[in-house]
Amino acid sequence: MQARIFKPARNAMTSGMAKTRDWVLEFAPASKREVDPLMGWTSSEDTQTQVRLRFHSKEEAIAYAEVNGIEAQVIEPHKRKPNLRPRGYGENFATDRRSPWTH
Repeated sequence: MQARIFKPARNAMTSGMAKTRDWVLEFAPASKREVDPLMGWTSSEDTQTQVRLRFHSKEEAIAYAEVNGIEAQVIEPHKRKPNLRPRGYGENFATDRRSPWTH
């Protein structure tokens, strides 16, 4: 049974960092997916791909994989430059703006 341990990236549709602080252990698919001929749904006999385990640290995830005999590949996260503005979102509505606000 193979798995990967990684730190998920933030959702591209939001600016928030929710669910990106924990490390995730996710199993690799053991069998390929098939299309049901009647309904057209995609299905698989492998239920392990539905399991995502969350850990507070990379070491906890690696220890869990070792104890349970899971071959795990650790994928290091890419560092992200913080996008912080000096006055934040409230600056859009400030009365002392230096430049006019336009769309």
